Amino acid sequence: MNKDLTVGKPETVLWRFCLPLFGSIIFQQLYNIADSLVAGKFIGENALAAVGNSYEITLIFIAFAFGCNMGCSVVVSQLFGAKRYGRLKTAVTTACMFSAVICGILMAAGIAGCGPLLRLIRTPAEVFEDSRLYLDIYVWGLPFVFFYNISTGIFSAMGDSKTPFYFLAVSSTANIAVDILFVKTFHMGVAGVAWATFLCQGVSCALAVLTVGGRLKKIPAGEKAAFFDWGILMKIAAIAVPSILQQSFISVGNIMIQGVINGFGPAVMAGYSAAVKLNNLVITSFTTLGNGISNYGAQNMGAGKMDRIRAGFKAGLKLVWMLSLPLCLLYFFAGSVVLRMFMEEPTKTAMETGVMFLKILSPFYFVVSAKLVADGILRGAGLMGRFMAATFTDLILRVVLAMVLSKTPLGAAGIWCAWPVGWAVAAAMSLWFYRSGPWRRL
Repeated sequence: MNKDLTVGKPETVLWRFCLPLFGSIIFQQLYNIADSLVAGKFIGENALAAVGNSYEITLIFIAFAFGCNMGCSVVVSQLFGAKRYGRLKTAVTTACMFSAVICGILMAAGIAGCGPLLRLIRTPAEVFEDSRLYLDIYVWGLPFVFFYNISTGIFSAMGDSKTPFYFLAVSSTANIAVDILFVKTFHMGVAGVAWATFLCQGVSCALAVLTVGGRLKKIPAGEKAAFFDWGILMKIAAIAVPSILQQSFISVGNIMIQGVINGFGPAVMAGYSAAVKLNNLVITSFTTLGNGISNYGAQNMGAGKMDRIRAGFKAGLKLVWMLSLPLCLLYFFAGSVVLRMFMEEPTKTAMETGVMFLKILSPFYFVVSAKLVADGILRGAGLMGRFMAATFTDLILRVVLAMVLSKTPLGAAGIWCAWPVGWAVAAAMSLWFYRSGPWRRL
């Protein structure tokens, strides 16, 4: 069901829109968490390390899909808010063509380049083949990743956050069952984990594309909708390209950090792999809520309702801080319990690594969540230069400090200390950029 986010009490409208998004990302992350959980429980610590090692590279591909999602979502949101439905349909088809081209280029690059990239990040010999196998299968499923992201971007742009939630709830639950079936019953190893994800993502993508197509047909255009428009493509690219650069540079930075971690051996890799999945569940949840705030902000920008943008920022901040508190407490005080979900018989080093990572990062969830709310407003308004400045500052600080601190007596713990510093500095920048935006009171 489409929903106009420019009317109604801002806090109520935003929360009702964002909470299903939060549920969706929980199920979305279950894809990757299930892979690591099944690999660690039913195959072994090296398999867990291999899946975790591959995961950092898959984030590059996801970065491009996410950028296409945001470019389409923001432009469609603004057109939906302005009630220009013919142009909205043109924006959808233009975004699909743009995404198809990007996806094809990435598939070719992935098929040729995943092996060399694994060597570049010093993947240990004992996990190299499983890492490469996982990535080879993942690359063939990229069209599912891209067109699912485009579909969810369109749903969100039109104020519907519940439909993607339903798709993900079913497909993610199925993914866990198929993971276990392929690995435990058919003894397919890491390949079974990868094929399970491939199949379940394909089903959710097909359902999402068919549903969004039917939804668009019911919207009266009012004007003839062209199939492609260069002007709209430029608007989509103005949002998508910075988002792609932001996410891909973060992924490249994470890969560089993964290379530093790999130098500490498979046990540290396994502990980090489990802990970073738990951390990414939180950060991706906040990012998704920020995306919802982008849709809310974009619709209200299109409608010229600046006062609702200010109210939406306050409501978004309240929401993410309410979520930060229980997550922080869980990870800080019960990190070892949660980590055991991923490791059947963890070594002491693997467990100590994961627990230390969570204890250092979790108190700063309040900081990074505030940054991501401000980023959502900036992106919805199309202020991509400011958005990227804060994000790249975070990335550069984390990568440089990780490399430097890893060579100190802190060892691997020094790498984890880089995260809070980058988050804190970038959050200060994003909040300052928000306060100087066009919605400020004059």
